[in-house]
Amino acid sequence: MTIRATAAWLIEQEARALLTRLDRVRPFALTETMVPAAALSPAAQSAIERVLIQGRGDLRRQVLGFLAWLGSTGRGAPPDEQHNQFVTIRMQFNDVLAQLDLFSEVVTQRSEHSTGVWLSGLDVLAADALTGFDVPLQAPPVVCYLARGPGAAIRRARTRLPGGTASPVAIVRVPRERMVGHGVASSLVHEVGHQGAALLELVPSLRSLLQQFHGGPEDTSSPWRCWENWISEIIADFWSIAALGISSTLGLLAVVSLPRWAVFRPSGNDPHPVPYLRVLLSCEIGRALYPHPQWAALAAVWRELYPIDIVTDTYRRSLDDLVGSMPDFVAELLGHRPPALHGRTLREIVPPNQRNPELLLELFGRWRTEPQRLAQVRPALAFAVLGQARAAGRLSPRSESRVIGNLLTYWAARSSLDISAICAGIPRTAPVRLIS
Repeated sequence: MTIRATAAWLIEQEARALLTRLDRVRPFALTETMVPAAALSPAAQSAIERVLIQGRGDLRRQVLGFLAWLGSTGRGAPPDEQHNQFVTIRMQFNDVLAQLDLFSEVVTQRSEHSTGVWLSGLDVLAADALTGFDVPLQAPPVVCYLARGPGAAIRRARTRLPGGTASPVAIVRVPRERMVGHGVASSLVHEVGHQGAALLELVPSLRSLLQQFHGGPEDTSSPWRCWENWISEIIADFWSIAALGISSTLGLLAVVSLPRWAVFRPSGNDPHPVPYLRVLLSCEIGRALYPHPQWAALAAVWRELYPIDIVTDTYRRSLDDLVGSMPDFVAELLGHRPPALHGRTLREIVPPNQRNPELLLELFGRWRTEPQRLAQVRPALAFAVLGQARAAGRLSPRSESRVIGNLLTYWAARSSLDISAICAGIPRTAPVRLIS
């Protein structure tokens, strides 16, 4: 064989090998084992499988087309042109595998004992948190998985996967160390808030509002310039506080309780506020939404844990300016009327008093002797009640963890059985009692 013929033969063999490897990529429905209660929702699973199947199908057609070209008009093409076309297709194959690996992280954990069912319960909480406000949303499925590290993260639905395909679901990474306690809801609902803000286009709208209060990029000393830089994370915190009450702030406090130098470190280009300020701002938003002395008390505790006198005088003046502008900033935030809300403010999409501390404690006292009733309310409300009870010293960490584990199991089982009943065309029945 000539060198040119040998090159064409090698390229053809590599293309056929790629097809063989592609044949070994199987749908999750054929490869993963899990109890029904741990499974993804049908909407999430079908959306994920459709994207992956479409990607494999498109790639198969490209490989077959390349082989047909190689055996006909491409036979006389220079080896470098043949090879360049094959390498382009192989890169797309790697994108398909990258998409598979991304979703595998989500699906594989569903087979872990207890963890899989809890993740399914968190899916239910995420869906509730995304649709829990008085605003119409075309909410995508949300799926959760666990990872190491203290921080949560989200890959929002409709953002680009490897290869450019839009993700059909929102994927939330939950810190494993947060399982299970009220802090898991704080992290999860914050990430869900990013998805909600994207669907409502809140960040660009708020940036436009805040730009009216400072002199532009050169005005680096203005507190309002900082609020604009941090607004994407602040709106997610707002979403979490509105849904969970003080549970959100307590969970945030646990995440940003770091060495003192890290708590006061300037954020630079980081979209997260300085941790010291972020907790105080969370308390200010909570106070504005659900007035109660608890917010001032928690802010005072935070200041006691991290005395501001350790920073330089110049930096302290900047921090003091930001703290001083917080009430005005929160008023502008809650009073903002984004186009997506058609004249309503952000405050108005949050049902009044839905997380009022006295109401939450009253519900906790009422349900303490009948914990199964806690499972019948919306998941975000259940977490708000438990977090408020923790804040008031009426619920120990051990008891809270046990109740939350049971709640997640119940929601997962109820969701699974409800879906089965719908598919079978029979009336919905309540799952076996799991809350104790």
